[in-house]
Amino acid sequence: MQMEARAGLVVEGGGQRSLNGVQGGVVDGGAARQFVEQKQSLYQQQSQIGTVSQLVAGGVAGAVSKTCTAPLARLTILFQVQGMHSDVATLSKASIWHEASRIVCEEGFKAFWKGNLVTIAHRLPYSSVSFYAYERYKNLLQSVPGLESHRESIGADVCVRLLGGGFAGITAASVTYPLDLVRTRLAAQTNVTYYRGIWHALQTICRDESAFGLYKGLGATLLGVGPSIAISFSVYETLRCSWQMRRPQDSTALVSLACGSLSGIASSTVTFPLDLVRRRKQLEGAGGRARVYNSGLFGTFQHIVRTEGFRGLYRGILPEYYKVVPSVGIVFMTYETIKMLLSE
Repeated sequence: MQMEARAGLVVEGGGQRSLNGVQGGVVDGGAARQFVEQKQSLYQQQSQIGTVSQLVAGGVAGAVSKTCTAPLARLTILFQVQGMHSDVATLSKASIWHEASRIVCEEGFKAFWKGNLVTIAHRLPYSSVSFYAYERYKNLLQSVPGLESHRESIGADVCVRLLGGGFAGITAASVTYPLDLVRTRLAAQTNVTYYRGIWHALQTICRDESAFGLYKGLGATLLGVGPSIAISFSVYETLRCSWQMRRPQDSTALVSLACGSLSGIASSTVTFPLDLVRRRKQLEGAGGRARVYNSGLFGTFQHIVRTEGFRGLYRGILPEYYKVVPSVGIVFMTYETIKMLLSE
């Protein structure tokens, strides 16, 4: 992500001068020219990193993050899909500690990383494509005639980040979706092993459910991933730019970790119900089990609310919060660190 200084606040004469109320968010005079020159300098510095370097940085960042938080990710998936085949009494007794203890006792400690190989196989291209596409979409949107003349405007800047993040998420999810579905099915397996690995899962799904089975839940994924990535990228860049303007001496890694964690919380809170529906749709018909949801996306929402209550849409949100703080923070911190190393 380009290290942009956000137009909104200028340090002048040792004090902070608000830009609110000034058209375009830019102050006339030498201070404004100096601010724009600094922003362009930062933009050119970050643009030196090549396409391959962006792909490598994004892929490694995603793989490192997913490996570190794999136990919490698996707990989240197990909680999300519990309502598909469990009664209300069983669901009411579920807890993070109880489920973690069950995994250790019945499957062993290594089971926390069940499906992590396919997670990395999915996350490497997914993160690479999402970060690279975000940079490309953002540059493309900034060149749009209507937005190019308002590049220093806060509103236009946020709009570009939201749209760029949304398009990047949809692009990455569409390209790598079959691996995401396989990862969910492998992670959701408990005592009975139906899929023995990535290739076996791909072959079995194609044989039992046809090639279209690899894209179950894609609608919910695309509906959720756009807002998710958009919120994540826009909140992250807005917080990071604001932080660096006020405290430029702070460590880049620390800033990326803190802002990335907050952006992850905001994104997960808004889009978690769609993520839950996505997981359940991905597991429809897995292992030869009967279908639970015979309606579309909105029918699935209604079924969950009717049988599990509104809280059912947020089943597993607690381990998701525990996961997303270090996960997203590590992603952005690793991405920025590797990108700086490669640009040198």
